[in-house]
Amino acid sequence: MTRITPQPGIMDIALYQGGASHLAGVDNVLKLSSNENPAGPVPAAMTALAEAAGGMHLYPSTDHADLRTAISEVWGVAADRVICGVGSDEVLQFVTQAFSGPGDEIIHTAHGFSMYPILARMAGATPVCVPEADRVVDVDAILGAVTQATRIVLLTNPGNPTGTRLPDSEVVRLADGLPMHVILVIDGAYTEYADGYDGGLALAETRPNVLMTRTFSKIYGLGGLRVGWGYGPRALIDVMTRIRQPFNLSTVALAAAEAAVRDTAWVDDCATRNATQRARLTGALRQLGLACDDSDTNFVLARAASVADADAAEAALNADGILIRRVGGYGFPEGLRITVGDADQTGRVIAALTRWREEAAA
Repeated sequence: MTRITPQPGIMDIALYQGGASHLAGVDNVLKLSSNENPAGPVPAAMTALAEAAGGMHLYPSTDHADLRTAISEVWGVAADRVICGVGSDEVLQFVTQAFSGPGDEIIHTAHGFSMYPILARMAGATPVCVPEADRVVDVDAILGAVTQATRIVLLTNPGNPTGTRLPDSEVVRLADGLPMHVILVIDGAYTEYADGYDGGLALAETRPNVLMTRTFSKIYGLGGLRVGWGYGPRALIDVMTRIRQPFNLSTVALAAAEAAVRDTAWVDDCATRNATQRARLTGALRQLGLACDDSDTNFVLARAASVADADAAEAALNADGILIRRVGGYGFPEGLRITVGDADQTGRVIAALTRWREEAAA
């Protein structure tokens, strides 16, 4: 009897694990496990969403023209080179499915976004993981892994969960070093938090094999609506658009995202507040003996001296109702990824960890 079997590679996919949201017995949890904006969603987006709600019985735009125009005007890009998806995750899925398949390889780095190998296997391609150097992407390791079978390089910049950023000169060196049959995808979910960084926009503007992606889930605070976008050469966008579902984004999501991207003052304010609290948190963690690199994101990766030490630190935070993200699956079993909160939330984290150190020393 013929059996129903999944496509090759699908059963090799490990299920994605999101940040925890609940603590047993705790009603008012401080969730710092998913890199969400402590300020919440852009107020203009909430207004636009409410106004659009009355049209939910109508199908949304199939071409996302208003949102692409807004992105074009704010970021100075060509609207017809923008593609929108259900979060930047879907845009990444478009490029992997459109340009790779069985027998092809997709390169990602050891501490890159955990969806990368999943996306590769979804397309039937083989994920190729290369090491990083001191928690920073190693361009030479990537270039050394390229073969005739390589189709895509997925680069998280700034990195998650490391928070580190590959210097612009190194990103250019990577783009220069890749053969033209390989697409470089610069995943810039945290671009707005990195001062002076364009998220790969200039390269996507000028190179025929570079695509950049962005999201509304982080600084814009629209994670629950799932909207992202990509920008690159028209030839790539045209192919990707052919596999995009025509109604992949809802009416309310499109309206909220358009209002959000236009509120640049609010975004700038959030970035400034984040930078202040990020520096405060980083300094406190180091004083408490928890190593951490300078971060260009809205989180800090704290590294304890041992897994047992990390377990104890997490337990102390949980006891105070604070949830953070353990990142053993990213190669840091001793790591604690802590979202940067507002001033009060950051103070609460520092106080809980200070008590933990004092009690351990007593």
